[in-house]
Parts: sequence; structure tokens; C-alpha cells
Amino acid sequence: MTEENGNGALGGAVVAVAGAGGPAGRATILRLAEAGAVVVASDNDPERLAEAVDAARYAHGGATVVGDTVDLLDLQSVRDWSNRTEKEFGRVDGLVHLVGGWRGGETFTKTNLDDWDLLEMLLVRTVQHTSLAFHEALQRSERGRYVLISAAGASKPTAGNASYAAAKAAAEAWTLALGDYFRKAGGEQGPTSAAAILVVKALVHDAMRAERPNAKFAGFTDVTELAEAVAGVWERPASEVNGTRLWLTEKP
Repeated sequence: MTEENGNGALGGAVVAVAGAGGPAGRATILRLAEAGAVVVASDNDPERLAEAVDAARYAHGGATVVGDTVDLLDLQSVRDWSNRTEKEFGRVDGLVHLVGGWRGGETFTKTNLDDWDLLEMLLVRTVQHTSLAFHEALQRSERGRYVLISAAGASKPTAGNASYAAAKAAAEAWTLALGDYFRKAGGEQGPTSAAAILVVKALVHDAMRAERPNAKFAGFTDVTELAEAVAGVWERPASEVNGTRLWLTEKP
């Protein structure tokens, strides 16, 4: 069992990160490792996952960062991941859900429902699976956190983004329902675990800036800022962040 090392709210915490291989995942596991957490990262691309894990280990030599290839579209696979993590490290203190995907259209009338089929799997089904697989372990933790990354478009859908906005809104609703579970489980004392949603307009990283040096990316959140906000969820009481949307961009 991993012992807490007293290094802040995340010192010794065991945090699973779904979708860790992308730019946001890399920044997040780096920040969690820096904060003293044990990081159990997953991605559907083994090579990309290995690169992300190695980068975090190299940046923070004393950190425990491991990778686990998991099929998030298979509920049993995700449950096995949760069980392995809790068995190996003694508990699970967090699940950060970074799985993304985007499809847009020209107009509402030209919406391609094949896009919905894809987005429903990537943005909704994966949230359902990680929350159902990890919620009991998170409730057993005294500092359990489920963190979903969402988009401002869920609150103000546009005609060309109906499928994407609807999928994001569904993922938010599911996460808020998890928050209600934590609230009820806490009883009169209030929740000890929390489900929170971090809302961005869109994300930006250094490679995007290099590809488009003249772009302003107005309202976008840098992946390092997102990672800082993820870590910050543990700095606040569960009762304060549970069942809330935490805006990292201007509300639409």
C-alpha cells in the first residue's frame, strides 16, 4: 500500500488518468506526479501511452507513474483496471477523464448521425464505464475525486455542433448524477468524495501554436493550465466541488 507523504492534498494519492496519451493527458500526469501522486495512466494507444509515462517519470524521477492499456469501451476491462489499481496501491483517490473526440458539421440539417454514433462512444460511453467502474473505490477514499473535462459548447450548442454538444451535455449530466451519489453517500456530514466538471472552450498546446503561429486561440485553455486546475480539485473540500461545473473559460 502506498503511504501518504504529506506533500499537499495530492501527496501519496493514487490517481487514475483515462486518455493519458494526448497533450492534455501528458500535462496532467506530469502535474499529478509533480504534486506527489501515484499516477496510473491509461490510453488506447500503447506507444503513445508509453511515451507519456516515460516523460513523466523522466521529469519527476522519484514519482511512481505506470501505464495500463485499457479498452474504455469494455466495461469489464475498465472494472478490471479499477480493481488492479486498488489491489496494487491500496486505494484509488481519483479518476481524471480526458478522453476526447470531435466531429462537426456545416449546418443542423446536414448533421451526419454517424458522427453521433462515434461521439456517443467516445464522450458518453467511456464516462459511463469509468464512473461505474471506479465510483465505489472513490467513495472508499477520504479524498476521492472524479474529474471530467467538458466543453462550453454543451451549455450553448450551435447548429453545426449538435452531435458534439449533445454528447458533452450527456457526459456532464452523467457526472452530475455521480456527484449526487457521493452527496447521498456522505449523509448529514456531507460528501467525502466529489465529482467535478472542468469546462473549457477548447484546449491548446505548444504544437498547435507552432503549426499556427499567427492564431490567437482566444478563450482557449492551455493544457498546462488545465493540468493545474485538475490538481486544484483536490485542494478544495469535496462539498465545495462536488456536483459543480468549474469554468476555465468565459461562460457562454
